[in-house]
Amino acid sequence: MTAEIIDGKLFAEKVRAKVARQTEYLKANAGLTPGLAVVLVGEDPASHVYVRNKNKATIEAGMKSEEIRLPDTTSQDEVLTVVNRLNDDPAIHGILVQLPLPDQVDETAVLDAIDPEKDVDGFHVINTGRQAVGLPAMVPCTPLGCIMMLKDRLGDLSGLNAVVVGRSNIVGKPMASLLLAENCTVTIAHSRTRNLEEVCRGADILVAAVGRPKMIQGNWVKPGATVIDVGINRIAKDDGKTRLVGDVDFDAAKEVAGAITPVPGGVGPMTIACLLANTITAACRIANVDVPEV
Repeated sequence: MTAEIIDGKLFAEKVRAKVARQTEYLKANAGLTPGLAVVLVGEDPASHVYVRNKNKATIEAGMKSEEIRLPDTTSQDEVLTVVNRLNDDPAIHGILVQLPLPDQVDETAVLDAIDPEKDVDGFHVINTGRQAVGLPAMVPCTPLGCIMMLKDRLGDLSGLNAVVVGRSNIVGKPMASLLLAENCTVTIAHSRTRNLEEVCRGADILVAAVGRPKMIQGNWVKPGATVIDVGINRIAKDDGKTRLVGDVDFDAAKEVAGAITPVPGGVGPMTIACLLANTITAACRIANVDVPEV
């Protein structure tokens, strides 16, 4: 068996195209231009690339984009002042503070200061709590992208055994909540789970989000399972250069799985696409209009 490769880049292009149509509709019919603000503190190179890509995608979708760059010496109070200004700005419907933040800035305090209605990253405790009890909430972008790809491939997920390897607040826990909402039987595992290989082999859906390169071996995968690899790990090659790999041994797993996401080109592209989709959702909720189905 050779697995179907789930093309996250192609799927993300479809999501972004839909967001662009929704934005055009909202401008023409509701006088509403969705606005996304991204706050970047410091000089982390990876964060700068990511923020640049977000800004480009936002503009391409026809949205208002505001990018605030602050030096790595910025105090917590100064970051909070920026967040509060954006909370009060009626032209901004989504606020994202790029992580990580410098040591002098309390990440939790900053994330909690974001208006939950504008929390398009879905990290605010109110949104995580609402999601946990099944109420409408902003959902973190990466798990949202994962569940969209799963439903696209598998349709109804009811009754399937799902194993999430990883328990972070960003991916593992919200991913488990989304799978539960789809009526899966869900197990959250992690690096300290006993008999982890056996747990993984019972999964119809296996989501790897543990942050360890190639931790999930091919013989841990149930034949025909759908594997979603969230991991992005940079490892050294023999020539001294580096390459990106996931948390799953892709070459081995693709010979067993029914479908699998590659790294790169799988889950990654969906994150920005879902950020834009969340901005549409936030703008419509704040303006009290229906999300257009176009």
